[in-house]
Amino acid sequence: MRWKGLLLVSALLAAEGCGGGPASGGSDAGTSGSGGAGGAGPPDAGSGSALAFQKIILTQDFLCEGASFGDFNRDGIRDVVSGPYWYEGPSFATRHRLYPPVSFDPHGYSDCFFAFIVDFNGDGWDDVLMVGFPGTTASWLENPGAAAAPGQPEADWIRHVVVSGVDDESPAFADLTGDGRPELVFSQAGRFGWAEPDWNAPTNEWTFHPLSPPGGYGSFTHGLGLGDLNGDGRPDLLEATGYWTQPATLDGDPVWANHPQSFGPGGAQMLTTDVDGDGDADVVTSLAAHGSGLAWDEQTSGGAFTEHVIVPLDGGTLNLHEPHAVALADMNGDGLPDIVTGERFWGHVPGGEPDFSAPARLYWFEAGHDGGPHYLPHLIDDASGVGTQVVVGDLNRDGRSDVVVANKKGAFVFLQTAAAP
Repeated sequence: MRWKGLLLVSALLAAEGCGGGPASGGSDAGTSGSGGAGGAGPPDAGSGSALAFQKIILTQDFLCEGASFGDFNRDGIRDVVSGPYWYEGPSFATRHRLYPPVSFDPHGYSDCFFAFIVDFNGDGWDDVLMVGFPGTTASWLENPGAAAAPGQPEADWIRHVVVSGVDDESPAFADLTGDGRPELVFSQAGRFGWAEPDWNAPTNEWTFHPLSPPGGYGSFTHGLGLGDLNGDGRPDLLEATGYWTQPATLDGDPVWANHPQSFGPGGAQMLTTDVDGDGDADVVTSLAAHGSGLAWDEQTSGGAFTEHVIVPLDGGTLNLHEPHAVALADMNGDGLPDIVTGERFWGHVPGGEPDFSAPARLYWFEAGHDGGPHYLPHLIDDASGVGTQVVVGDLNRDGRSDVVVANKKGAFVFLQTAAAP
């Protein structure tokens, strides 16, 4: 089995359909020049690495809030999947339908929040795992394989419902068990836990393995991630009120040891990296998914953490409202993991008569060590933002990190081109 899912923290998935736009075939993809710092919000900081991006508009319909990439036609070129369509790389101008599309009212929500790319049945074709609105199902969509014969309609992808209810707004898809294959990490019936496929029978429903006692963790719990915090080689579970360390064996579904620790009111994906270079894992996360705030938490002695604010809860001087998706990636090639995040436009629709044309910003925060660990914000775009997922990777294999997002503004690809002059 091949796992091509991206933990970029993004953690990714989606469910019974996310849709929108015209029927299969064709595309409404377009290109919107080059992005970079500019537009609404503070200007790009005057130092650090100024990067340029080509913005490709896949659609301006609200189809879903999660997107990712894989090679869906096995031509060696990476494609993008966003809700009911996948878009052929490298131009992303031609799209193909996975299932009947539905265009959602941006005053409400879609039924497609995350997408992960995995070959579930081992046939050599990338499939898509989707998780929908919090509390609903997770399904994987089976790639039909070779393209239809000329003049014949393309077949919709077969949907296999594998989890009946996925709680938490930032489920993770990563190797929790250490077997080299990913598991879905989420909460169910008030308990944190995980589920994995039977790789010999991948269409069967997945069994949920609780790791915590009942704690009231509901469908709309914010903040979740995986990372080895105590250095024992086993991923631990992070959530907004603390972390749970994995025991030496998972046999019998033991309760993991809980370590209370505040990581903010409840943000999005919770990521681990050694920010300060002292050899242990620190935590990077947004603070309030429907407010503002971004921070890194320094691991100190005894497994405790000290918060270092990057963007305060009140936003400070930076426009960063509803940072509902976070990823780590080396954006400028200096070897340090940078932060990619942005605004989830109308994550909660403002009262009154909100303006749909209002900005939705997408940022990368450049990691630096001069004078101590710090992050320098750079605006990528102010008319997209993030959804519940942001995915970073090298889409066109040019050695640079690119960004994929989908949200109420549409679906977008940002191809990094070169350093801005």
